[in-house]
Amino acid sequence: MKLDGRRRSNNVDDRRSSGISGKAVGGGIVGIIAIAVITLLSGGDLGDVVSNIMSQGGITNGYETTEYVEDAEDARLAQLSSQVLAGTEDVWAKVFKEQGWGEYEAPTLVLFHGAVQSGCGSATAQTGPFYCSADQKVYLDLDFFKDMQQNIGGSGDFAYAYVIAHEVGHHVQYLLGTLTEAHTAMSKMSETDANKVSVRLELQADFYAGVWAHQDNEMFGSLEAGDVEKALDVAAKIGDDYLQRKAYGKEMPETFNHGRSEQRARWLKKGIATGDPLQGDTFSPQYSSL
Repeated sequence: MKLDGRRRSNNVDDRRSSGISGKAVGGGIVGIIAIAVITLLSGGDLGDVVSNIMSQGGITNGYETTEYVEDAEDARLAQLSSQVLAGTEDVWAKVFKEQGWGEYEAPTLVLFHGAVQSGCGSATAQTGPFYCSADQKVYLDLDFFKDMQQNIGGSGDFAYAYVIAHEVGHHVQYLLGTLTEAHTAMSKMSETDANKVSVRLELQADFYAGVWAHQDNEMFGSLEAGDVEKALDVAAKIGDDYLQRKAYGKEMPETFNHGRSEQRARWLKKGIATGDPLQGDTFSPQYSSL
């Protein structure tokens, strides 16, 4: 992904040198927790994120506290994240104006290391990136990108950009009222039915990430050969079916809350191909047709 010379966003809150840093101490089933982190790559609801992690064995409340020191790779990833966020600002401001959706209000990207306090509660690096609608902020520990490469073989700047763009996609849903409406409905449903609504939210956020990629490329010529393929590979490897087979050796469709690998890759690809935000309706089709 070509980002040379691109502006950096002013909506970045860098908290890496404050608060608790380091790694959580203890906790069971470390391998499964690592998979849970990747599974929740795109978790828009922190409460679900935390409960899912705890259901896999949990983590303790203790930490090995260490002073955070930025290395060269962290500095590069921080700049990349800021530039990608700026790209989402440019694209979605344009889209909102074209669609008559009002003025786009950009989210803040909070960079943290180890643990953070959000408007949705406290979280650790094990939670993974998430969007909190309570404070309209995206939270990201840059170590997650390194974990992506180690745990699922997902790497490359555009793959990292997809992670950020997906979380911004949840912010777009919030601004349009989709996220609040869905969460309200989910609170009145059985867990199985609520999971199906969650899948619809996640697939739409994947689509919105693709819309951003398409329009960012039109505006800045940002995509390079192989970028799309790497992002689609990551999307496929964070499908619920893929991760459950990896963790448990079987699928449990009633617990899916992000979508199958094929679905995630297909909706991301559709967004990249069309660049049309109006073609991302994941709520009207029958669930089996998603």
